[in-house]
Amino acid sequence: MPTSTQALECFGDFDLLLLDSSTPDMDSHEVCKTIRNQASVPIIIVGACVNEIDRVLALNAGADYCVVKSDSLHELQASMDAVMRRSYPCPVGLNAPGPCASTGEVLVAGPLRLNPRNRDVTLDGRPVRLTPKEFDLLAMLMEDPHTLHTRKSIIARVWNEHWFGSTRTLDVHVGALRQKLGSYDWIETRRGIGFRLGSAPSTWARDST
Repeated sequence: MPTSTQALECFGDFDLLLLDSSTPDMDSHEVCKTIRNQASVPIIIVGACVNEIDRVLALNAGADYCVVKSDSLHELQASMDAVMRRSYPCPVGLNAPGPCASTGEVLVAGPLRLNPRNRDVTLDGRPVRLTPKEFDLLAMLMEDPHTLHTRKSIIARVWNEHWFGSTRTLDVHVGALRQKLGSYDWIETRRGIGFRLGSAPSTWARDST
């Protein structure tokens, strides 16, 4: 089993994280907070979540769920399945079927292209590697580039309307997207309100090919 330190070094390689609350090298809640400030990967804390305070602390740290360590493997698997369904409502991967692939429209914003069918993003013809949440956030902004999306509406769609984590998660993902796209201007911020795609050139369009 990897240590907490190792988890912090490689969490970006996984679709779901199980954190043992009794890890000896670092407090699991601190590990959870650190990861949550950098990514939206689903996190389940497995430990002594026997009372309300334990569960509240886990959720406030950014966990999506808290499972009592003594619970059966069947219950743990069911919890993992539920968190994955909620965190990845759109299938991930090439040729993945599902609601996010239904329109087949490639969204184009200047040199930026987003393909909902295979969840590919390219910039100037070069692939841009995004996490599932970064992709969903960018897709929401590109689908309606002239709309100012409120923070609440973005969190409700990209995460879910019952999101328990810090809204700073949204700011972290916006920052990550700007960095990966190479410019702050790709996403416009309206302080206290929300975000929208940056000032749209006249060449922005939808490509149905």
